[in-house]
Amino acid sequence: MAEPITRNSLLVRLQDANDIAAWEDFAELYGPVIYRVALAKGLQTADAEDLVQEVFLAVSLALNGWLAREDRGGFRAWLIRIARNEAIDRMRQRSTRSLGCGGSVAEQMLAQVPARSEFSDSLDLEYERAVFRWAATQAQREVSGQVWKAFWLTSVEGIPIAEAASRLQTGVGNIYVSRSRVMARIKEHIENRKERS
Repeated sequence: MAEPITRNSLLVRLQDANDIAAWEDFAELYGPVIYRVALAKGLQTADAEDLVQEVFLAVSLALNGWLAREDRGGFRAWLIRIARNEAIDRMRQRSTRSLGCGGSVAEQMLAQVPARSEFSDSLDLEYERAVFRWAATQAQREVSGQVWKAFWLTSVEGIPIAEAASRLQTGVGNIYVSRSRVMARIKEHIENRKERS
């Protein structure tokens, strides 16, 4: 899985349309994020898939100009703006394609496009989930299966400590230690990646 932090080096590499590895890393991180947000905001599966491709195309066409700007701001804010604009365009296309003209139904469809802050919050949440999944995958590789199960059952599935200890045939103290160890590894992976960015 691609590292979940959008590094400046990756953004610079994306300027080269022939850098397939950079675009694969970018798509692996942001494709699922944009797709899930699009589905959550009411787009159909095919429209969500198209939206991801349209966002990537828009990024590829505008990236050089954005990188050249001194007042460009954060990358994710820029990406959110592109994704929201593309979602609005997709809704407009869908409404005119199905109706042939504007009208109240088209206005209702456009009104369903989430506000910038709502879209931004959704994209941020999905991004944070992607970061967690990446760091958790790294941590899982570094601990035993028993330690991972203790963490997963109690921290992700929300099973009470005593029940998890019973299922895993271990002591309650071991469950607490296992949870703590995995969470420390996850946090360490996230922090180390941020420091290298």
